[in-house]
Amino acid sequence: MSYRAAICTALTGPDSIRIEPCEPAPLEPGQLRIAIRAAGLNFPDLLMTYGKYQFRPNPPFIPGMEFSGEVIEVAADVSGFAPGDAVMGGGKGDCIAEQAVVSAGALTHKPDALTWEEAACWRAGASTAWHALHDKAALQPGETLLVLGAAGGVGMAAVALGKHKGAIVIGTGSSAEKRAAILHAGADHALDPADPDLAAKVKDLTGGRGCDVVFDPVGGELSITATRAIVWGGRFLIIGFASGIVPQFPANHALIKGYSLIGLRAGEASRRDPALAMQTSAALTQLAAGGVMRPHISHRFTLAQTADALRIIERREAIGRVAITI
Repeated sequence: MSYRAAICTALTGPDSIRIEPCEPAPLEPGQLRIAIRAAGLNFPDLLMTYGKYQFRPNPPFIPGMEFSGEVIEVAADVSGFAPGDAVMGGGKGDCIAEQAVVSAGALTHKPDALTWEEAACWRAGASTAWHALHDKAALQPGETLLVLGAAGGVGMAAVALGKHKGAIVIGTGSSAEKRAAILHAGADHALDPADPDLAAKVKDLTGGRGCDVVFDPVGGELSITATRAIVWGGRFLIIGFASGIVPQFPANHALIKGYSLIGLRAGEASRRDPALAMQTSAALTQLAAGGVMRPHISHRFTLAQTADALRIIERREAIGRVAITI
């Protein structure tokens, strides 16, 4: 029986999205079929519709990197899941649809602590925040964390995890509404990224010391500003470039202040390191069950409104996450 999916038909952005019927593919060993209840949208989904993300599928393709739903079919060799199980998971695409076929390794059971929409919006932000702050930066209690773009989905996850780890968290948000949401998410302080005295204000809030860790999914000139607020020997986490501008970090400045520039890709790290993937899965399962990093969802859309949902992300109107309810 056919199902509907959001199909990107050309690399021209949200205008290229069409809702079309698809024929179910047969299951291969290790796979399950999922009836999707909700899908979470991410900035990379928008970039993929323009062909500007590092993963560049050729049209036609189904965008969407994470979902929640119910198992409806299981391959004979799969254990641990059964039809009717509530699950959440993701991959590189194919999630904005009424059905998806996924490998068992891409799934976890949905905790009761999260709604369908929250579960669909949890994995990408939470896994990125965990890999950044736990694996890469080893954030410690009492350290100061500066989160750029803290009103975005991954930024809010970093705020919540930073507080969970006992850090002092400073977030940046471009409007009063976004800064209020950042504080509501748990940040100790929220600052305007356009403030010409941003670095000085971060130092004022830390007794002149500066921040130990910078979490940067934004890029552009804001990245360079943040390096002026980092402590000696600090850690600067390069998450992405939502601004559309890749910053040119001055190597002499990193040398003089002794800070580390650390790039990361949470999904790729787990794919390349099975032991790390198992550790990450166990940690995230425990965090999800406790409702840690519960997503703030500012906009909800239907499958038929997928293009409108992507335009919300493109206009930077989302605070936290955007969900597609199916």
